[in-house]
Amino acid sequence: MGKRRRGGRDLNGILLLDKSQGVTSNGALQMAKKMFAAAKAGHTGSLDPLATGMLPICFGEATKFSQFLLDADKRYRVTAQLGVATETGDADGEVRETRPVEVTERQVAEALERFLGDIEQIPSMYSAIKHQGTPLYKLAREGITVERQPRPVTIHEIKDVRLKEGDQVDFEVACSKGTYVRSLVEDLGEALGCGGHVSALRRLSAGPYPAERMLTLEQLGEIKAEGGFEALDELLLPLSTSVADWPRVQLAESAAHYLRQGQPVMTSDRPVDGWVSVYEASTGAFMGVGEVLEDGRIAPRRLVSG
Repeated sequence: MGKRRRGGRDLNGILLLDKSQGVTSNGALQMAKKMFAAAKAGHTGSLDPLATGMLPICFGEATKFSQFLLDADKRYRVTAQLGVATETGDADGEVRETRPVEVTERQVAEALERFLGDIEQIPSMYSAIKHQGTPLYKLAREGITVERQPRPVTIHEIKDVRLKEGDQVDFEVACSKGTYVRSLVEDLGEALGCGGHVSALRRLSAGPYPAERMLTLEQLGEIKAEGGFEALDELLLPLSTSVADWPRVQLAESAAHYLRQGQPVMTSDRPVDGWVSVYEASTGAFMGVGEVLEDGRIAPRRLVSG
């Protein structure tokens, strides 16, 4: 159980929150933080109010590793409304254009296949990307449009494509960080010659975390009512799970000591390059993450306090 201190409990761990529709990511974060009475918390990648699904919440020391979940691959279930283009690229925006829809499921699947692999996307004016320090969506709400540079992303997989009622498309997509599903659907609509927008979106996974572990705020409230903070704390995943798919390095006690002092250390149990998750061999404790230097030593990059 987390320790109580002024401003909240000193709590460490990761909660897989199932965000509900109509709630902002920050709003969901604040509600989860209040429910756990946590002193420190942050989320790992915004979901639009329209979207539902996985929003990992990092408490305490876990916030040090939130960036790695931001950088992780994601998987979504998407519903696209064809024939209607909106200002925002989703159902929350005003209708900009309507066009007739005359497509088959095969044509939709073939059009989606064009986006597989490494592609470039032009971010929506209603994205959170900043232009000279101001988020694009704030400029868009003021009627200001600025030039956006294409951004490289990767679409790893598109599957389970279904055409419903002639103008709605369901599909599942696995993609890299920075992918805008709204832009993907808008590009799909243009490829089909009818336009389109996202009418429903659900994030199924983020990095190593599966959908089965998600819990809604309502479910968390029921668990807290029955078992209090102790029952809630048991739901938190260890900090190490944020980098569970990274190469793992075990350090002897002396090397672990020097790494904690901020010094690069040498060990035979390491890959030749890249980032690694680091553990103390004698206790099995997760220490944090490091990076293999050119000379083979491991330099500390993010370490767990204490």
